Amino acid sequence: MDFTTFLWTTLGAFLTLATFSFLYKDNPFYKLAEHLVVGVSAGYFVIIVWHGTMVPNLFQKLADGDWFMLWLNSTQPWYIVPGILGILMWTRFSRKYGWLSRWPMALYIGIAAGVAVPLEMSNKVNKQLVATMVDINWSNFMGTGFFDPFSGLANLLIFIGVIAGLIYFFFSKAHTGAVGGVAKLGIWTLMIGFGASFGFTVMARISLFINRLQYLDKNWREAAFDSSNPNYGAGFQIVFWLIIALIVVYVVREIMTHLSHKKANSATE
Repeated sequence: MDFTTFLWTTLGAFLTLATFSFLYKDNPFYKLAEHLVVGVSAGYFVIIVWHGTMVPNLFQKLADGDWFMLWLNSTQPWYIVPGILGILMWTRFSRKYGWLSRWPMALYIGIAAGVAVPLEMSNKVNKQLVATMVDINWSNFMGTGFFDPFSGLANLLIFIGVIAGLIYFFFSKAHTGAVGGVAKLGIWTLMIGFGASFGFTVMARISLFINRLQYLDKNWREAAFDSSNPNYGAGFQIVFWLIIALIVVYVVREIMTHLSHKKANSATE
């Protein structure tokens, strides 16, 4: 690793520590990391939209024509319509002409809903219905291992869970007696599903957290003291200790501020 690469690695380590500092409280280091992420993300998104959408879908489509006042002699002049709708979106910043932005917004939401509804029905509702109606595998009812997902028992539990969950949301009949029992099984099924979903999300976040700790240890700390590195020099450790010193100074400052406030409160009482 050369020194320039180590500086970029150090910047990543500093921003990681700055983000972690929010666990203590909102502070200038976290604000810097937060604003940097928002700014870089916005800039990256603009470049992606410009080169991935605007250039190939608008400018290149109209590149074979020339403007004569308000007349464009391109062979594909209809591509100007999305461009005009995009410009109308910017009228939202004007109080006088802001109403014009409703037309492209309405068109956008209508198209997005029209595309999303069939996809959601196909990918989530229909496939879940099909998976629920799979024939029970009686020849392999207990499966080959602990809760084999392809076993007949798993098929039966999925079917019972779906029916019980649907009955829980059936409010035309009071949830008493047998119906109440099935509804209670339905809420248990829902809670198991929510718990599994929450656990999966937490595991993903914990995985990200472990990845950042490994980055700090393997990619940053070990690189700072890796004497086997042919490009190793004193600058690696200087940069490393500068970041550590910055953290220590901030922590000491926070402790001194806390003690001074505590002393002032004691004097007031």
